[in-house]
Amino acid sequence: MKQHMQTQPFEQSWHHLSSEESLSLLESDKHGLDSETVEQRLQQFGENHLPRVKGRSALARLFAQLHNLIIYVLLAAALLTALLGHWIDFWVILAVVILNTLIGFIQEGKAEKALDAIKDMLAPHATVIRSGHRLRIDADQLVPGDVVVLEPGDKVPADIRLFSAKGLQIQEAVLTGESVAVEKHIQPVASDAVLGDRLCMTYSGTLVTSGQGHGMVVATGAHTEIGRISGMISDIENLTTPLLQQISVFSRWLTLVIMVIAGLVFSYGYWLNQTPAIEMFMIVVGVAVAGIPEGLPAILTITLAIGVQRMASRNAIIRRLPAVETLGAVSIICSDKTGTLTRNEMTVSTVMSSANNYSVSGVGYSPAGEFTIDEQAIETEQHEILTLLLRCAAICNDSALKRRDDDWLAEGDPMEAAMLTAALKADFTLEELKQFYPRRDVIPFDTAHRFMATLHHDHQGHDFIAVKGAPEKLIELCQIQRTEQGDVEVDQAYWHAQIEKIAAEGQRVLAVATKTVEQHTGELQFEDLDQGLVLLGLIGLIDPPREEAITAVSECHKAGIQVKMITGDHAATASAIAAKLGLHHTKTVLTGHDLAQLSDAELQHAVNQTDVFARTAPEHKLRLVSALQANGHVVAMTGDGVNDAPALKRADVGIAMGQGGTEAAKEAAEMVLADDNFASIAKAVREGRTVYDNLKKAILFLLP
Repeated sequence: MKQHMQTQPFEQSWHHLSSEESLSLLESDKHGLDSETVEQRLQQFGENHLPRVKGRSALARLFAQLHNLIIYVLLAAALLTALLGHWIDFWVILAVVILNTLIGFIQEGKAEKALDAIKDMLAPHATVIRSGHRLRIDADQLVPGDVVVLEPGDKVPADIRLFSAKGLQIQEAVLTGESVAVEKHIQPVASDAVLGDRLCMTYSGTLVTSGQGHGMVVATGAHTEIGRISGMISDIENLTTPLLQQISVFSRWLTLVIMVIAGLVFSYGYWLNQTPAIEMFMIVVGVAVAGIPEGLPAILTITLAIGVQRMASRNAIIRRLPAVETLGAVSIICSDKTGTLTRNEMTVSTVMSSANNYSVSGVGYSPAGEFTIDEQAIETEQHEILTLLLRCAAICNDSALKRRDDDWLAEGDPMEAAMLTAALKADFTLEELKQFYPRRDVIPFDTAHRFMATLHHDHQGHDFIAVKGAPEKLIELCQIQRTEQGDVEVDQAYWHAQIEKIAAEGQRVLAVATKTVEQHTGELQFEDLDQGLVLLGLIGLIDPPREEAITAVSECHKAGIQVKMITGDHAATASAIAAKLGLHHTKTVLTGHDLAQLSDAELQHAVNQTDVFARTAPEHKLRLVSALQANGHVVAMTGDGVNDAPALKRADVGIAMGQGGTEAAKEAAEMVLADDNFASIAKAVREGRTVYDNLKKAILFLLP
């Protein structure tokens, strides 16, 4: 076992092993490591930080900007004009070379900045148990086998296999792209589970939002998931933009043509006209200088700079000048779902009772909307079960809604806030609910029991319990269900069918139940839910598509640009949202697991037939972008998390989110969206095409 630790300390499917097996392999226990073992492993595995990559010196970066054919041609032109004594032309050409060199120099080092941004995301400190004592240490001193304590507000300091989790929820958006916190447990999962489904693991750089957990460190430094992504970024070579490729080809042909013409002129004058060689040389130099469009780089820079300024007014911030033109050549946009194509605001879309299926209009947390049955608006107070369900969902709730000018903002869990919004649409007022149904006690939500229960008094001598949670759990707990004819035995087959129906539309499903109790003592116990719990119905919630994104997708299709969704969310949710957005090929969804089974050649074929990719990891996104480029496409990629950074850097145009994006994503991207809105990408592409047309006109003007 010790030999195994020495040779392959990190290469294990830790999520597939039980916590006991993991402790055994790491030669640790729940009391932690002793100081001697820690010191030994620190020497063996190194400190818990990402490798420091030494970049090129400033001087090397400066001279690298001169390694360009058009720059060589301009320098030759400057030399020739100096020989002719045309000093004004000489200084103009030299100024153009210096300007372009400085612009390239300033923009150099994007990859190094992206790596630095990832390093800044690592936790500075960690709480550990060593030799049975709880200690606070610098996170870079963690070693494999260390036992770490995780509490709300902590940043996870390394990759950890949990052996204890009580109500533990982790915000993993930086790695998965999904904004909803993930509930953790300690049971092992399948060995081929994608990162978002490894619920017994926590990863370096993610955030603890609630609960408490204990686990052992299984990977540190470069061997962590975030370290692996950092390595992927450093391995990716920067691509030459289509504009620079075309200018390079143009420069070679122009240089060749000028040399041929100069040679013909020299031959004609010297051999046929008998003009002296020195005089002919000066004439040829004049011809060559006249033929070189020394104003081209300046025009390119000025045209692109104007494009940058115009795009900034459309919420698209360009970090690299050539990206302006590259946008105009984009043929495929690969977009994240949450927050870019959708609002990143959960909304109650469906309410299901034993008798009716209610649709709820309106999006986001604004209480504008109504309840309908078969597209016919209803008066909610005439539907007793619906009214009771919405009331229970609103009071069994720890979130809050705040109005700021014309915007409604959520505080707390997004799904709970969405249920408050649904209650407001049914003409409840949150103040009256709190006043008339005061809370006396609560059983908080926990991943172990998967529901939340609250005890209330109604000021009429009655106490009642409101419960909401995972539908499978509540159906199991409830013996009866509420119908318009009264309470009857719960029909489990009916409710499970409704759960599948709502989930098939890409909605998250919660169930709501209640129970009337006699003058309760005031302390809510689990035993209070064993008998008499009445199932009221189901609530379906979804992060709805942006209306402007639907329009923008349609405009992209009309302009010949394909739109593909790449998300960390589940396949059913991704497919449903894609259909509402108007994407093509939404019936077929490839997951990260599916992508892992495909060869590069098979993937190149599959990406042409598929527009929706779900449960994807960083390496999957990178492969997708590479496959599309191999098919001859110019690819724009959007993203906001560290998990998106490799694909952002690989894409022809990486587009990071300005509001919700991490610094690593912004540093790896060429463009940043100030409003995190897909519609701004469509506008930027339109602007990029205008810039490209202007550049073509400028070149055609210069050549004659």
